[in-house]
Amino acid sequence: MTGRGLIQSVIESAGPVALIGGGEVPGAVAERVLAMAGPVVGADGGGEWLLRRGRMPDAVIGDMDSLAPRWARRMPPERLHRIAEQESTDFEKCLTRIDAPLVLGVGFLGARADHMLAAFSVLARFPDRPCLLAGAEDVVFHAPPRLQLTLGRGDRFSLYPMRRVSGRSTGLEWPIDGLAFAPDARIGTSNRVSGPVDLHFDGPGMLVILPAAALADAAAALLGSAAKWPALAE
Repeated sequence: MTGRGLIQSVIESAGPVALIGGGEVPGAVAERVLAMAGPVVGADGGGEWLLRRGRMPDAVIGDMDSLAPRWARRMPPERLHRIAEQESTDFEKCLTRIDAPLVLGVGFLGARADHMLAAFSVLARFPDRPCLLAGAEDVVFHAPPRLQLTLGRGDRFSLYPMRRVSGRSTGLEWPIDGLAFAPDARIGTSNRVSGPVDLHFDGPGMLVILPAAALADAAAALLGSAAKWPALAE
């Protein structure tokens, strides 16, 4: 079980799970993610991307309005999980049904701003489910209570709050200590790395946006983070 209501897990894994979405999927980034993960899940139309490249998904989850029948027929029926309700996005349907220490998502960032904002909203509402979204230019994830990273000096390091949150930092050119962040007030984009990064947050709600080259380092940091956020109250 997923721990939220009566939603049943579809995929359970002791290691990272790759999740391919139906949006823009940069091939080189997707191949890196697939190499870092064990099981692979298609979010609705993301299943077609995998099948076209000869990769059989361990599961395809969604409302199935984007996976063409001719591709669906190529999969064992037990790997297709149609969730008919329209109250959640395909990304949310997948994230809440994957039980893993980290989900690595591709196909959720890119040209469609509305889809990207919807994905950010899901990250903020499920801080207990570590998930990193990777695109051609950026990686985005919800910050754990403590985040430690070693990146290149001068690397871009952006923070974007999805609710009111504060914290403290070392290793950033402009420290965040004593600052109150909120989406309609102070944000923390376009900061820069000045040394080993160590961030602490007083609550959930902060998204971290890094250059795409930080994919492996960010994934390792999330997997190595000892403290996790609990599920938010319904």
